[in-house]
Amino acid sequence: MSVTHRGRGVKVLKAVSSPLRLQILNLLFDKGLLSYTELMGALRMSASRDAGRFAYHLKFLLRANLVEVDAEARKYCLTELGKMVIDVAERIDKEALRPKELLVRTSRSALEEFDSSKIAVSLMKEARVPAELAQKVAREAEKQLLKSKAKYLTAPLVRETVNAILVERGFEEYRHRLARLGVPVHDVSALLESGKNVFPRLSVHEAAGMRVLGEYVLLNAFPRDIADAHLSGSLHVNGLSSWVLRPTEVFHDMRFFLRNGLNLEEVEASLPVVPPPSDLESALSMTSNVLLHSAREVEAMQTIEYFNVFLAPLAGGTDASRTKELLRRFVADMCQHVDVAFGVEFTVPAFLAKEYGAHAEQGQQLASLLLEVYAEECSRKPLPHSRLVVKVRPETFTDSRAQALFMKACQLASCGGGVFFAGLVGKESQHSAFSPSGAVVDVDFSGDWEIDTLRTGCLGTVVVNLPRVAYESGRDRAKFFGMLRERMELASRALEIKYHALRQNGGYLLPFLMQSANGDHYFRLENCCRAVALAGLREAAEAFCSKNLSSEETRKFMGEIVEESSSFVQRAGRRRGKRLLSAVLPCPEASERLARLDIERFGVAKTRFSGTRDRPFYSSSGLLLLQAGRLSDESVRLESEMGRVCGGGAVAVDLGEAECGGDLLAPMVRGLLEDGGFRLVLLGRRLTYCANCRKSWFGLLRKCPSCGTTSMLKAFDGSAWP
Repeated sequence: MSVTHRGRGVKVLKAVSSPLRLQILNLLFDKGLLSYTELMGALRMSASRDAGRFAYHLKFLLRANLVEVDAEARKYCLTELGKMVIDVAERIDKEALRPKELLVRTSRSALEEFDSSKIAVSLMKEARVPAELAQKVAREAEKQLLKSKAKYLTAPLVRETVNAILVERGFEEYRHRLARLGVPVHDVSALLESGKNVFPRLSVHEAAGMRVLGEYVLLNAFPRDIADAHLSGSLHVNGLSSWVLRPTEVFHDMRFFLRNGLNLEEVEASLPVVPPPSDLESALSMTSNVLLHSAREVEAMQTIEYFNVFLAPLAGGTDASRTKELLRRFVADMCQHVDVAFGVEFTVPAFLAKEYGAHAEQGQQLASLLLEVYAEECSRKPLPHSRLVVKVRPETFTDSRAQALFMKACQLASCGGGVFFAGLVGKESQHSAFSPSGAVVDVDFSGDWEIDTLRTGCLGTVVVNLPRVAYESGRDRAKFFGMLRERMELASRALEIKYHALRQNGGYLLPFLMQSANGDHYFRLENCCRAVALAGLREAAEAFCSKNLSSEETRKFMGEIVEESSSFVQRAGRRRGKRLLSAVLPCPEASERLARLDIERFGVAKTRFSGTRDRPFYSSSGLLLLQAGRLSDESVRLESEMGRVCGGGAVAVDLGEAECGGDLLAPMVRGLLEDGGFRLVLLGRRLTYCANCRKSWFGLLRKCPSCGTTSMLKAFDGSAWP
């Protein structure tokens, strides 16, 4: 090396030999362009006392070509040589101070030696941070981590440190992108503890995974305003963890598979193609396969519409005892694996009579045997995951055999088997599809009943907290409805996000549902309804009007809320060309969560809620209690009025603990559907099942009346919505 080059190197080393000059270089590296005054201020030097000393050191750096003046900004900045010196100094400092073999537990479940350059790479890759800023943040993170003198680091700790630096520097957007999804150690411990008594082992895994996916949706899928609305309790997004993965409900049409067979190659190449069934046994086996594969791709409920009608043509060659045994095995198998509902018809609907009229007797026999299977199984143990939706049409009460089947269904309900009775009494609802969740799908989109109600479902549900709107509007009517429209707009946008996610990724997220035959996809995603549910309609009207439900003013205001909500979804649906619905749906989880959040925010005295202070909730469906063999006329009247305001609603009837036969329940159900105007009626009881003696008892018991055990009892609420 020449003397000249050595002289330049010596000059550079002399330049950085002063702590003050090195501090000036670090300031320019961290903050970029700085003026003479800004540099002195950052160094906390006095202009009157330290001006000469500062000028001397700055000139030294200028002569060493480590600092230069930006002519345009008229401020000082680092030269390339200055940046190189800082880099070398940092490496020397790191080697001098870092403990030997400082290890990091990485997210790949491996131990690696700490390397700050990987922090910069992650910042650029994951958060799209500019390279120069990424290096500065990585450098600062390394300093803080080395000061901790930890024996080893973890990937979450490194990420938390980096995020804290980003927040301190005002880079909130980058921090948001870099956020780590996960479950705190305490929460995992709580899941494991509760799992000893509550969860099967797999459910602990699922619960932890759901938490992580829920965080992902709030951080990455939703914009800030929707995420904040959910977290604050203005809205509740049902099924948050699977929002971008699966539809909430599916209404199956078994004719697709009965005609085309089962194409399991769509799910996995090694699986076979199952041909169309030729008898009832193979048809039920195929139905089981459909439900099991669909369960992986559906968030909550599957409903098989016209179950006994569509299977009737294949039941002709099977005797009654064999048919009953096949149904028993089918129901038992489904109860263990999926949440499913069977839509049962007691007569063949007129619009299906041409194709299925000749098989009406087989269809009624299937319905009768299915009711018997449920009655026998429920007498041994409740079936909470398998439900019957009995469709009650006007002809049900003119056909003697259909009437007998209706009585049989009511008797099943009286024995503890929760049964849903769907009223198809109006001409406009003769094609409607019903789910035990309370969802009703009408012919209101394309005008074709098959396209609107079958091979489709409910995309998702967002619940609007109506009492919160009442509290925040200050009894200002214009403000109330303005806020209501704003929150319904947020809900519709959340549903739009879910639709686009499933449309974009449905090919690999929903391989079974999206299988096709002759170019026709099974699941009609485009036709799914999107539900904006209203929680606390009653409480909101009472809070706003300061009067209870018996007041005409309160009931009128409830009607205005429903009318405004319906008008909004109609306009929004037309604007987006989608099927947006507004309804009062049973949403137990949302109703409890929103009520608790409002009590925390506004206090118990100001918050109107149902239930108790320990278990508050907002009304989202009607509830009637059977006492002394009858329903209170006043309760029925109030719930009926509310149901009519909502365009027909859902009501649960708690049968209590007293014995009551089907002959008592049948006229009551008919009255609720025809005169009360309810579209869906649930009859059920609270039951206690003893796993020791394998018996069920009416009511919630602490001790088994048969064997005396107290530790092997399990409660089932058959009068509660799923």
